[in-house]
Order: sequence, then C-alpha cells, then structure tokens
Amino acid sequence: MNDVFVLIEHFQDKVADISYVCLAQAHEIAQKTGSKVVAVLLGENVKGLTADLLADEVLVVNHEALREFNYNSYLAAMAHIAEDKKPGIFILGDTSIGSDLAGGLSFRTGLPLVSFCKEIMFDNDLNFISQICGGKVLVRGALPEDGVIVTLLPGRYKAEKGKSGTPPKIIEYQVPGLITGDLRMVDVILPSGEDLDISKEAVLVSVGRGIENADNLSIMQELADLLGGALCASRPVVDQGWLPSTRLVGKSGKTVKPKLYLALGISGAPEHVEAIEDSELIIAVNTDPNAPIFDHAKYGTTEDLMDISEELILSVKELKGE
Repeated sequence: MNDVFVLIEHFQDKVADISYVCLAQAHEIAQKTGSKVVAVLLGENVKGLTADLLADEVLVVNHEALREFNYNSYLAAMAHIAEDKKPGIFILGDTSIGSDLAGGLSFRTGLPLVSFCKEIMFDNDLNFISQICGGKVLVRGALPEDGVIVTLLPGRYKAEKGKSGTPPKIIEYQVPGLITGDLRMVDVILPSGEDLDISKEAVLVSVGRGIENADNLSIMQELADLLGGALCASRPVVDQGWLPSTRLVGKSGKTVKPKLYLALGISGAPEHVEAIEDSELIIAVNTDPNAPIFDHAKYGTTEDLMDISEELILSVKELKGE
C-alpha cells in the first residue's frame, strides 16, 4: 500500500501526545504492509520538533501562515500534500484540530473519512474499529485500499510508543500559494494559574454530570481531601460553573497522569478519555453499565455514586483512625 501519513499537532513548541499515539499506530501498519511512515509538520521554525518522531520521513512545511493553527492555511497545505503524495492512510488525532481538518480534507480531496477510530488492524487487509453513539457502539469495517483519512482516538497506544531515539529524515516541503488570509491568531489566553495544576496531582477525584447538583460537590471535595488529592471535573460540571475551567479534564482542558483517577458520574466521552489514558489506575462509578468509561477503568461499579462516595469517606476515615 502507499505510505502512512500522520499530521503532527503542536502547541507552544511541544508536540501533542495524540500525535505520538498516531505515529505508534502508523508504525505498526507500516511494519505489516511494508510501507513508510511520513509525518507532516506544519508551522514556522518548527524543525526542532522532529527529533523524537517515530517516522521514516518528516515533511516540514515552514511558512508564516502556519505559525499558529489556522484552519484555511492548514487545510490548503494538507490538501496539497495529499493530492501530491497520494498517501494510503492519512491519520489525524481525533481532537478539536484533527476533527476540524478531517472533514474539510475529505471534501477537498474526495478521500473517504473514518472518524472516532479506536484501532486499525491488518489481517490480510486493513480493518478499523470505530466507536459511535458516544462510545456505546463499536463498528468494524474494511478500510478502502486507494486512500482514506482517519481520525484516531487515544487508548490503543501510549504516547511513548510513538517516540524514537533516532531522528527521522527531514524533507523541507514547499506548498505554493499559502496565505494567512482573513483568519488570524490575535492572542492566546491561558488560565491565570491562580488555581492548582491538576496535571501534577497524584490523586484526582473527578466528577461528571452524575453528581446532579452543585450541593454534592462538598462531599466530593471531602473525599478528595481525605485521599490527599484534588477535585476536578468533566465538561458538563465546568459548563454549569460549579468548578473553574482550571479543573477541567479533557482535550479542551487538562491532560492528567495521576496514580489514581476516581471517575464519579462520568460517562467517558472520547474527549475526556483522551485526557486520562496515562493514568496508572482508573476507578469508575456510573449507574449506566454501558458507559464507555468502563472500557478504560480497571475497577468499576454501577452503584449510586453518592452512596459509594459516603462509604469511601467512612472507610478512609476509619483507616486513618479518625
């Protein structure tokens, strides 16, 4: 088959973990099909980000119009590359950026698109497994042989699997006609930093829609304090204003790697799971036995989360002699 291409996402001089995950998947496909892995790095003065990419080649497109993520410029560059190089598979992370670009790239090139892909397998031919309906339904199918775009979810590989100690071959690639256009990045507004950094916490008690109301947060905070951890949340809780955005876990919030991640009333949407995949131990409580979070948790229960939380508080206090 033709080569496997991977878009490399980066922000503030750091490659996103999802891009390493995509490289790990691409490397496995390439080994089984005898093809190459080609990373696509778009930006300005970003050649330094190539050193640890697990790829045979890196196409570096250096242009001021690509200094920050810009949908129009990125799409123009990727479409030109796809039409010129004819990749067998073009893999993007299933992120806000990757999902945004994938639809436009499919329309521009005419290549079919497989979204929410959990894994690509090779058994005489290429097959995919995608999750739909919020992760409650898995779909398996054959990938087209003459080119396809895939957005890949995290979970199948750790980011470290997509890193290499041998720098790849760098090819400086020119895309004609790139312009910044009317869409420009004016400023990047980061959290104030006044709150704690949940990405550095060893224990996280994370709450979702299942806590029902803000009054129950005090119980969850007590549990977090007893465990020596911090309280965080999925997007529905933050959107309600019950916790600040600095406590948001997800691809639009923080990526976390705690020793313990206690997920209370969280269904496990892809954008949330992406941010917790490197947790050492995930324990989930959700009354829905089909909640996708159970696919990622080592331990779980469908008991009422308030009952579980109160029992946990009593048990921890007993262990501490309180």
